[in-house]
Amino acid sequence: MNLTLLSGLLGLVLALGLWLVLTAARAVGAPSFADRIAPQLRAAELSSALSGGTSWASRRSRGQSLTGLAGSVAMGWVLQRAAPLFSNADVLARRLLRDGSRKDVMDYRAEQVLSGVAGAVAGSVVGIALAVRADVNVAIVAVGTVLGAGAGVWLRNDQLSRGIRRREKRMLAEFPAVAELMALAVGAGESAVGALERVCRVAEGELAGEFRAVLAQTRAGSGLATALQDFSARTDVVALGRFVDGIVVAIERGTPLADVLRAQAQDVRDHDKRVLMEVAGKKEIAMLVPVVFFILPLSVMFAVFPGLAVLNLGF
Repeated sequence: MNLTLLSGLLGLVLALGLWLVLTAARAVGAPSFADRIAPQLRAAELSSALSGGTSWASRRSRGQSLTGLAGSVAMGWVLQRAAPLFSNADVLARRLLRDGSRKDVMDYRAEQVLSGVAGAVAGSVVGIALAVRADVNVAIVAVGTVLGAGAGVWLRNDQLSRGIRRREKRMLAEFPAVAELMALAVGAGESAVGALERVCRVAEGELAGEFRAVLAQTRAGSGLATALQDFSARTDVVALGRFVDGIVVAIERGTPLADVLRAQAQDVRDHDKRVLMEVAGKKEIAMLVPVVFFILPLSVMFAVFPGLAVLNLGF
């Protein structure tokens, strides 16, 4: 491989790495003057107990200064050109809501592009090393770059999928206790909204955070049934969807809400037991693998080898 070309590629990789390190260091550094005075400005929309979060955000908190001004322009151009290669934006926005992330679609796309660039750099470095050391065809550099970029994008997507699964498992684990607490509050004479307020004050976790969003939407003027249905659409969990449907039907028809909540909590516990039994059955089969392929052959060897040794000595 040409030494000049190799030196140029290595210099380009080094410059890109140094640029990313410097811009990231600036992004996590001391806040700017505008960020420090933003909460004191009259025009700034401060957080409130109703919204449950900060409505104003600095450039750094939105991730816009991660790569600087030039990097933001370049990133926008790359995202516009690469948009047809990605999945639907509505589907991605729904997945981000299920993950509980406050990032928008453009932020996630930027992270995917950065992951692809990092993978491409790693793949090109490996390809250059193979081309120099192992005397492989130079085309391995292009192959490594393409494979590395694809692997980087796929890893970011897989990270989002795993985050969604972990969050939904945590919500299902928290659901029986939250439903029992709501049932106790309703049985004590509180309304559905009052029980929801008590849960938001006492409980912690992913499900409690979603209930705080439901309570904020209710206080903003939406009906409780509408807010709960929006919550069910955000989470996309079957058990929580049945829970919301039961509460909505109980509110509309005047059914005792405490009994409905207790029944929903018991259904989730039964579902957890069934899942545990299924996992135990799969683990039982998986436990046979080391027994059949390792322990059993070793036992046969211990049993047969002495006899074979005696036969060899006899003859």
